Amino acid sequence: MTTPTRGRLILMPNSLDFGTPGTPPDLQDVLPLGVIRRAASLTHWVAENAKTTRAFLKRVGAVQPLATPLQVLSIVELPRPQKGSPGAAASMPEPLAALLAPALEGHDIGLISEAGLPAVADPGAALVNCAHAMSVEVVALPGPSSLLLALAASGLNGQSFAFVGYLPVGQAERGARIRELEALSRRAAQTQLMIETPYRNAVLLAALLAHLQAATKLSVSCGLTLAEGFTRSDTVAGWKARPVALPADVPVVFSLLAG
Repeated sequence: MTTPTRGRLILMPNSLDFGTPGTPPDLQDVLPLGVIRRAASLTHWVAENAKTTRAFLKRVGAVQPLATPLQVLSIVELPRPQKGSPGAAASMPEPLAALLAPALEGHDIGLISEAGLPAVADPGAALVNCAHAMSVEVVALPGPSSLLLALAASGLNGQSFAFVGYLPVGQAERGARIRELEALSRRAAQTQLMIETPYRNAVLLAALLAHLQAATKLSVSCGLTLAEGFTRSDTVAGWKARPVALPADVPVVFSLLAG
């Protein structure tokens, strides 16, 4: 009996409108048609959230009929990452390896996040690492990444940049981290990108304006790919002179570059 050809782990991009108010954009406006067709063809999925993945596949099905009815697709959720064990995937934990079992039987598996590219600022990276360890081919498909879209639209240094995730919640710790990132940006001429839970957008903006120096460039990208989305880049002094109110229900990417 011949061994079946292994399937692949397909990194499926999602739109960036998860959880945002209003009507989402047409899926064909944010994802290539070829990617939508690939999504429609898959029968096995690993998802950050099964409910939102079903919602995504309903949008896919409106463009390209699904190869298998939505109610019988295999959609399993990623295990929640354990705190304090960022390198857990390197040891190929059993739960992750089990998620890749369909690939060993010849089925392609779609990996999808709630928004944007899977495995980028996303727990799906652990499964990708596990796939490489099991010699399962990984295929990344093109789609929106809020981090790269924000960087491109910012006008800040796109040759050297770092994503630093969330800043500390505590006021003193957050202020110290902002000043640390500004100093690093100045030494390395490196753009620093960060995000925050949407309901804390205004808090982070206020903290950045309070702790950054007046000449430091600050860029805010709000609601990327949405009809009302925008990017504004200005000095901290310019932001203070012309303040804006950020929504509490739309994702924002913040970027800084110290001169």
